Amino acid sequence: MPGYRQIKSDLKKAANPEKAVLLARFFKTGKGEYGEGDIFWGITVPAQREIAKKYSDATLDDIRKLLSEPVHECRLTALLILVQQYSKGDDDVRKNIAGFYLANTEMINNWDLVDLTADKILGHYLMDKDRAILYKLAESTSIWEQRIAVISTHHFIKNMDFNDTLSLCEKLMDHKHDLIHKATGWMLREAGKKDLNVLTDFLDKHSKSMPRTMLRYAIEKLDDKQRKKYMLK
Repeated sequence: MPGYRQIKSDLKKAANPEKAVLLARFFKTGKGEYGEGDIFWGITVPAQREIAKKYSDATLDDIRKLLSEPVHECRLTALLILVQQYSKGDDDVRKNIAGFYLANTEMINNWDLVDLTADKILGHYLMDKDRAILYKLAESTSIWEQRIAVISTHHFIKNMDFNDTLSLCEKLMDHKHDLIHKATGWMLREAGKKDLNVLTDFLDKHSKSMPRTMLRYAIEKLDDKQRKKYMLK
């Protein structure tokens, strides 16, 4: 069975040095920025999805090795393989993958890695289970674990379950980083698409104290009159 080295080789062949420069800038890899030190090969997400599909039967050991790579696309491709395996797996497979995901959050360390996977693995897994782990992640010192906590609730939102989204948004409202403001605002906006009252009730209670980025993301799909109302508050 082709493994880690073959996957990495295929990724390397798809590299685009010019695009790598742009991606490194886009994902803030400079000194003191949130993605400091991350390395890019300049591979598009569709190309990574094709490679992930080709190697969808990779072992967890191979996936772990890819996740340990300093190259961003190696980690994302590993996670895309994991999402495929989770979606096709039985209950035991899904339990194992969810545990693996939680054991490797240190390497799920940029916003795209979180956003393309958290709800599809952890959110789905926790849909009918205790969700205390999300609150533990929200209390982490890692913004990526905190973002995983929030984005995982997207799966709940899709199933008209909003309580944990709202609770986590309240819990993280005083966070200092705009990546968390964007995540919480985005999830509030998604909740509003499913049930407008859920969003407006939250805004009526918190719009005066919400970070402006969080507020702007949350009200993006409201009509002009409603947006002005909450921005003026």
